[in-house]
Amino acid sequence: QVQLMESGGGLVQPGGSLNLSCEASGITAMRHRMGWYRQAPGKKRELVALHFNSGDMINYADSVKGRFTISRDNDKSAVYLQMNNLQVEDTAVYYCNMVHKVTQMTYWGQGTQVTVSA
Repeated sequence: QVQLMESGGGLVQPGGSLNLSCEASGITAMRHRMGWYRQAPGKKRELVALHFNSGDMINYADSVKGRFTISRDNDKSAVYLQMNNLQVEDTAVYYCNMVHKVTQMTYWGQGTQVTVSA
């Protein structure tokens, strides 16, 4: 059974930093497409950052460019999100996402809360 385990969320003041981690289990380690989405209260889930499974293609939402950095460890089927200069509008539940390289099945983590507040 494939599971995505997230960690690293929490409460931080504006301008602060957090680092989110997500590691897949129950799946053969390979270069799956992995990324992060978020959902704020009353809003639709949106893409934050995406690391494609070919080359080094990365896609960021405009709102996080220059502040967030996505990285991955293919040996662990893990993906990370370093979030700097966090703002109140970054408050949301952050979800890890993986699309299997071969089957194209989509998997989601359980979500981790990020709250930015003074």
